[in-house]
Amino acid sequence: MKILLLEDDFSYRVSIKEYLESLDYDVDDFERGQDALDAVFETDYDLLLMDVRVPTISGYEVVKAVRENDIEVPIILVTSLTDIDDLSTGYEVGCNDYIRKPFALKELKYRITQTVNNFQYKTSKSIIKLKYNFIFDLLKHELSRDGEMIKLTPIEQKILNYLIMRQGSFFTTNDIISTLWDDEFITEADLRMHIKRIRDKTDKNLIINSRGLGYQIEKT
Repeated sequence: MKILLLEDDFSYRVSIKEYLESLDYDVDDFERGQDALDAVFETDYDLLLMDVRVPTISGYEVVKAVRENDIEVPIILVTSLTDIDDLSTGYEVGCNDYIRKPFALKELKYRITQTVNNFQYKTSKSIIKLKYNFIFDLLKHELSRDGEMIKLTPIEQKILNYLIMRQGSFFTTNDIISTLWDDEFITEADLRMHIKRIRDKTDKNLIINSRGLGYQIEKT
């Protein structure tokens, strides 16, 4: 999973980046709001984690610009502010969650997992057209082709939903496991087995993989 981190406090930025990278997340970090916004337009991120009070433009302004340009990505704002008006501003411009300083890094891990998973169900598109005439219903977690339903297990639905919501990007087995199962025990071999079964039921090229990069469902 690729994360944008906007934080002007050097010690916070370094500690958060190092922690997220220890979880196998790919993190681009910035201290200036304008630099972060420029990066959003150049890179497909899976999550934006941003401080509110940063140089050039604020976290609020970044969120507002992202939403005005119809970029669908979950956003968590980091702040030490406690005034309810400030919290309201963030939600009004389009953030998905807040985390207040100081916070435990493990809390951040859970907030990221919850926010990303919840965001999947708030996308404006519920019916996704895929290659090879497949159609996936995000609300019902149902996959079909040419009007015929394909029977999937709950785990297979979960994996497909994850990859479909992130079409065009590769994700390692660690990315998928850490996001979908958090502290639950599932091995890389287990995940590969589930992906093989999905391919057996659909098309061997629906989920592609590349050594060193991971798995991907291509954009149509």
